[in-house]
Amino acid sequence: MTADTSPVSGLAARYAHALLELAESKNKLDAVAADLRDFRRLVSESAELRQFLRSPLVGRDQQMTALRSVLEQANADSITVNFAMVAARNGRIFALPEMAEAYLNELARRRGEVTARVTTAQALSDRQRQQLEQALRQGVGGKVNVEAEVDPSLIGGIVVRVGSRMIDNSLRSKLNRLHHAMKGAG
Repeated sequence: MTADTSPVSGLAARYAHALLELAESKNKLDAVAADLRDFRRLVSESAELRQFLRSPLVGRDQQMTALRSVLEQANADSITVNFAMVAARNGRIFALPEMAEAYLNELARRRGEVTARVTTAQALSDRQRQQLEQALRQGVGGKVNVEAEVDPSLIGGIVVRVGSRMIDNSLRSKLNRLHHAMKGAG
């Protein structure tokens, strides 16, 4: 089985498709997408939350209570909260991050959008983000959804991933290339 056809990705795709249809019928596609981006960010920033979602030691009721609290504190739409509760009730809480990813990918595909994952050493200013979005739009020839992350280990510069293409112009990579070049010269 490839990563794209794993049992979790198939499960995530089915749940995401159902959520997309529900959100579309309620005219809440963008609200749910924003909630799922926030949820994905929370999961990526919190090792405790990632562990909690995957732990077989936490009971379903406890998982549902905690998840509802997290989503409500984030002011998530009721569609998103109810969807997460259904997934948790069905014992699928571990797959919520993949469901979020599948939803966002399918929504972008339907809209003809390309997602660019941008990692920088420091947060981008609004102006920098607008300039980057404009440059990416020109580069890919269409609408680009920029998902920005901060990784201080880059030291400086930027890493951009669009689909399977990656441009790594970080200071960390440049230093690594210089280090390897110096090893070979010695």
